[in-house]
Amino acid sequence: MSINEKFIINLQGKSYVTYEGLLDLAHQKNLKSIQVELIQIPNRENNMTAICKATATTENEVYTDLGDASPQSVNSTIVPHLIRMASTRAKARVLRDLTNVGMTAFEELSVEDTVSETEENYMPNLSEPPTKRQLETIKKLAEELNTPINYDNLTKKSAGSLISKMLEEVKKS
Repeated sequence: MSINEKFIINLQGKSYVTYEGLLDLAHQKNLKSIQVELIQIPNRENNMTAICKATATTENEVYTDLGDASPQSVNSTIVPHLIRMASTRAKARVLRDLTNVGMTAFEELSVEDTVSETEENYMPNLSEPPTKRQLETIKKLAEELNTPINYDNLTKKSAGSLISKMLEEVKKS
């Protein structure tokens, strides 16, 4: 059993598996149940950090892991959904254990992880054309969503925003 390539996202030269891909593989390995428990409710005292514990069960094994989310680890559109993101991250981590996938899940990435070193250190002009990696990611996501994309006038900044929006759509579908 292996992960279908459509569930792999390439960002900045690294490959990440999607939660959807981990869930698909877990079902191939006879996942019986997955449960999530909210361990920490986000509030001012804990810097608005949500922590969830996920437990995945097969016929013979039980796996448990944690996931967290805070305003510092997600993009601004996800901040109102910290508990759900912590839940998804916990489930992704536990499914990586269950499926023996060492690749980091895309949903586990923090905002800082999705900004390349070059962008972080040199702050290039975001009106420059999109990078090859951005275009590859957009193409892959457009195929998955079966959505035509107009590549005219895309910039690094607009490509980044488009990728974020498309990833949200992938998660919803």
